[in-house]
Amino acid sequence: MSQEGPRWPRRSFGSPTAAWSGTKSFSPLRKMGWDAMEYDEKLARFRQAHLNPFNKETGPRQHEQRPSKEAPEVTSAEALPELLPGEPEFCCTERVMDLGLSEDHFSRPVGLFLASDIQQLRQAIEECKQAILELPEQSEKQKDAVVRLIHLRLKLQELKDPSEDEPNIRVLLEHRFYKEKSKSVKQTCDKCNTIIWGLIQTWYTCTGCYYRCHSKCLNLISKPCVRSKVSHQAEYELNICPETGLDSQDYRCAECRAPISLRGVPSEARQCDYTGQYYCTHCHWNDLAVIPARVVHNWDFEPRKVSRCSMRYLALMVSRPVLRLREINPLLFNYVEELVEIRKLRQDILLMKPYFITCREAMEARLLLQLQDRQHFVENDEMYSVQDLLDAHTGRLSCSLTETHTLFAKHIKLDCERCQAKGFVCELCREGDVLFPFDSHTSVCTDCSAVFHRDCYYDNSTTCPKCARLTLRKQSLFQEPGPDVDA
Repeated sequence: MSQEGPRWPRRSFGSPTAAWSGTKSFSPLRKMGWDAMEYDEKLARFRQAHLNPFNKETGPRQHEQRPSKEAPEVTSAEALPELLPGEPEFCCTERVMDLGLSEDHFSRPVGLFLASDIQQLRQAIEECKQAILELPEQSEKQKDAVVRLIHLRLKLQELKDPSEDEPNIRVLLEHRFYKEKSKSVKQTCDKCNTIIWGLIQTWYTCTGCYYRCHSKCLNLISKPCVRSKVSHQAEYELNICPETGLDSQDYRCAECRAPISLRGVPSEARQCDYTGQYYCTHCHWNDLAVIPARVVHNWDFEPRKVSRCSMRYLALMVSRPVLRLREINPLLFNYVEELVEIRKLRQDILLMKPYFITCREAMEARLLLQLQDRQHFVENDEMYSVQDLLDAHTGRLSCSLTETHTLFAKHIKLDCERCQAKGFVCELCREGDVLFPFDSHTSVCTDCSAVFHRDCYYDNSTTCPKCARLTLRKQSLFQEPGPDVDA
């Protein structure tokens, strides 16, 4: 009998049925009837055996692969006692004894990394990259390695930027940052130009200019909020790409003052078509935007490359009515027919406004709120925003204004009796229907706001009848008393 202990492999498991392959079946009733001494003796004999029940070589897989091969010989000392005649048999098959121990539970799972510091993680990432390059393309092993590389990078990013309790509101350089709670939206940090991993990183968004950055990048921000510039000085640069040259910037970025050059060393110089200045790649991401100066002067709506700061400024200014086209470029109405039509519709809406202000039904129906997105349309007919010009170019503005004009006219001329009673009758011909100042076939006196037929107004060589009455009335009120009155 051998005195050596059982040989246990480190990482492999086998089926325990191999140790019983050379014995006959035994009865569980007989086993229960063994006394303690006999059980201890049999247990000692089993422990002294060289066969390991966790050895894969004698496991069920070997018997399945080589069924014709005889079972290994077992010595008399290793053999268990045979059953007595007449006892029921209990077949200890491999299927019954296989408890899942053939699985390799001690091997390292795919994607497991035991590195605990940044240096070890970086080394593991490099090793994983090398393994991906060596593995066959589109293989399962390469896909598993890519998944493991992703886990390693996420763990490295988590160690660099650990999750900590950050305040919900941060105020820096007139930025008002709020902590974001979205974890699934993919964003890019405007400061370091890297991806924000919302699952493991804390990030903030400015409510004024929508500037996004990591929590670790907040203290590195050097540009004030664009919203403050919009609030204090809401105006456009109306010169087309006012370039002054890279030498005037001392070959540095106009925003972060990083060294730049046209050759791309150390960083590429990118020009902003709105400001005409040059920026580095961190401050200029080749974003596209419509340039207001090109729209006003050339009616050109082609998007151009602008810096990040200019893009945010243009986005905040797009709906602000700061363009007075009659002063900037009055000839634009001669070449763009849409602007002429829009100007006429806006003038008619301004003439309808006094009817709605004095009408109770119109105030209850809130008809003027139809233009709440373009509030300046009910205030004047001269100011335009870039969004107005964009919609005019595509035709959307003309269609929406026509629908609003029709709705307003229907209320005044058909639906409301009070508004109908405020109409005019042509005093020159005294014929026709009730006239309103926004009708297309009418003309309005600039002095007294009286309404006439257009043909009657221009054919009449005399002055306006209403203006003549008002003049006589004033003369009669201020006329000095005569000598008869004194007597």
